[in-house]
Amino acid sequence: MKIIISGCGKIGTNVISQLVSEGYDVVCIDTDRKVIEELTNIYDVMGVCGNGADPDVLKEADASSAELFVSLAGSDELNMLSCFLAKSLGCSHAIARIRTPEYNDRDLRFLRQTLKLDDSVNPEYITAKEIYDILKFPSAVNIESFSGRNFEMIEIKLKPDSTFDGMTLMDLRKKYEEKFLVCAVQRENQAFIPSGGFVLRGGDKLGLTAAPTQMYKFLKKIGILQKQARNVMILGASTTAFYLAKLLVANGNSVTVIDKNEARCREFSRDLPQVVMICGDGAQQELLLEEGIDSVDAFVSLTGMDEQNILISCFASARKVPTVITKVNRPELYSIAEKLGLDCIISPKKTTGDIITRYARAIENSLGSSVETLYKLMDGSVEALEFSVQQDFEYIDIPLKEMSLKKNILIAGIIRGRVPIIPSGNDVIKAGDKVIVFASGMRLQTLADIVA
Repeated sequence: MKIIISGCGKIGTNVISQLVSEGYDVVCIDTDRKVIEELTNIYDVMGVCGNGADPDVLKEADASSAELFVSLAGSDELNMLSCFLAKSLGCSHAIARIRTPEYNDRDLRFLRQTLKLDDSVNPEYITAKEIYDILKFPSAVNIESFSGRNFEMIEIKLKPDSTFDGMTLMDLRKKYEEKFLVCAVQRENQAFIPSGGFVLRGGDKLGLTAAPTQMYKFLKKIGILQKQARNVMILGASTTAFYLAKLLVANGNSVTVIDKNEARCREFSRDLPQVVMICGDGAQQELLLEEGIDSVDAFVSLTGMDEQNILISCFASARKVPTVITKVNRPELYSIAEKLGLDCIISPKKTTGDIITRYARAIENSLGSSVETLYKLMDGSVEALEFSVQQDFEYIDIPLKEMSLKKNILIAGIIRGRVPIIPSGNDVIKAGDKVIVFASGMRLQTLADIVA
């Protein structure tokens, strides 16, 4: 399948990397010739230097033969125009990056219909919502939702002295009556889709699935449930910070935002007067102490510099702030941040890559099922996919214990109507179900791919 990516900045480059690893035929467009040369040297892609809103450039990229066109340039208007022209030339599907709050608040549906956009992506809002969910559930280092939030996957990290050290997953499930499933484990740099005999170790990162109420009860019983963060300090008045502050204020949270750009501070204060806006250099520890970092429930670092986000987050952790969330985009710094003890790390470009990859796989659907949701977990080594089951799925009404699943595959949940099911071997899949599958070391396009 041919996919064209227009706009090859940080997010665009990450999307290209993910799509190439998936085996797609990728064409990249950017106005910077050096960027195009670098991408074509690193990846097996075709490059076109030019403006993605120029019909001649789109013709050179052969947009008429592409199944998917994605515009991720810095300008919303350019992205929308590029997608409109690509569709007009015959491209099958088009997705535009639209990040301006005004477009997303009022006009997005109208714009998508008028410009024939199949979808839009807003990395800043998606990131803000991801952070907001964690602040509501700060025991987790990551939260993902399936099927309209009827089913959740959270990542938690066991402490080195955890009481679960040496316990098998089978014993863990016997010990607690709540219906949950440990569906993935990361130990150092290795990820596992565990069986019941898997032995946990202190320091493991666990991926748990359950219905929201069951998840809450389980985490409360094992003693790691923290109260919701009510008093939040945000470093960096970015677009992501604006979306996050808006969500928090609507929820009744107390929010302080620090940024040294005076114009941005005035703009932020005008649009969100409920936020305490501090104009100053948040990299100065004295300022953070003066503004009460020691008394906040959560600290979120959202500047445009990964290194600064990591360093200031380490300072916040050292001051015993209960929840510290760090934005890191560069993969090489992601692992460094974890080694420094930062557990909750957010990557906007990774999240965007997951969305585009999910859309591409959905276009490729074959018989029996379709990809509804896709997340890359455990630093990208595990995928969690939600499939919608159609009438022609080959294994309908067959007990799961009679299905011969491939290695490193786990059926983690079934949603029937709005009822979440943690499946046993006697459960069956029915038409209309949503099925949650975890997979490591393979690429699933349909639900049938899980069977050996």
